[in-house]
Amino acid sequence: MHVFRLQSLFTFLVATTLVIAGSALAQGSAARPVAKKPTAFVPATTIVWRGDIVSARGFTNDLVNEFRKEKRGLLTVQTFSTISGIDGVRAGTADIAGVARPMHEKREEERELVFQPVALDAIVPLTHPRNPVSNLTLAQLRQIYLGRINNWKELGGADAAINLYAVAAPLDGVEFSFRRLMYKRGEQKVAAPRLYLNTSKLEEAIAIDPAGLGLSTLSSSYANKGVKLMTVEGRTASTPTIADGSYPLFTTLYVTHRADAPNIAAIEDFVLFLDSPTAHAAMRRHQLVPYAEAGDIHARDGERLAFIDAAIVDVTPADVAAMPRTRDPIMSAPRATLESRMRAAPTAESTQAARENLARAEAEKAAREAERAAKSKPKP
Repeated sequence: MHVFRLQSLFTFLVATTLVIAGSALAQGSAARPVAKKPTAFVPATTIVWRGDIVSARGFTNDLVNEFRKEKRGLLTVQTFSTISGIDGVRAGTADIAGVARPMHEKREEERELVFQPVALDAIVPLTHPRNPVSNLTLAQLRQIYLGRINNWKELGGADAAINLYAVAAPLDGVEFSFRRLMYKRGEQKVAAPRLYLNTSKLEEAIAIDPAGLGLSTLSSSYANKGVKLMTVEGRTASTPTIADGSYPLFTTLYVTHRADAPNIAAIEDFVLFLDSPTAHAAMRRHQLVPYAEAGDIHARDGERLAFIDAAIVDVTPADVAAMPRTRDPIMSAPRATLESRMRAAPTAESTQAARENLARAEAEKAAREAERAAKSKPKP
């Protein structure tokens, strides 16, 4: 009997100890919760930006990380051309287009889009650093692009032909804005036989051509040591001269989107972000004037246009008729020319000629590479 009582007492003490220990463990666990691993930010929305290289280099590329840091979303940048961006937005393959020109009133497809001004940028003539000519007047620029001035000697430089470069894409932002200011027509034809896909490729060409001349923007070329930024009417392109309107050739950069886009909430949030101090600081780093800081520059735009008109005259039919027949630009940039003509007239004879020229150029390139490879092989 005593043995039974001792065993019962022992069992009771063990059970009580286990209950107390379990309670203590439970209380300790509640007091010290297990730390959760921080989860990485996963953006709810991806915004696809497509457009010209001017807008991309000017501010968009720099804003990708900033936009993500503020946990606003993820921005994917697809750079090609103004028209590709606008067409992508219309087709729904892009949310936002970056363009360096205003809406083209003659294109019905652009009237249904929203053009939101973002910043001001200068259009700058570029040449090779070794070229002694550093300044051009508006009248000289007008005559050069009409083909009436075609030698650097006429501008105070060497006796050498002016190798004039332009962007091949139709209605490109920089070219359209420049021609609109100079000729009142953004689609004005000019005597520029050397065509490139974008201003980046154009700058690369001028960097190896002492007789080269072309147009880019301040935001795209200010840090490019391979080219020389020329003054216009003795005025240097800079953020102060853009802001006060004293530099005559500047344009507005826009973001464009559909008002009924499926992703409209995210698009509007990005547009608001572009007006933030973070975005403005990024623009200023690239020599842009944020549109919100431009003041009444557009209210005073009449003064700038009057200044340009005083230096040049409008293009007349006689001007266009007098434009020299330069060699066909097909030979300068075969692929760019074919893409340009495919958009404008895909079934035209000139488009077929451009297609044949591209095939011929690629065959010649392959033959040259094969010849170089054969010459580089060690002799037995």
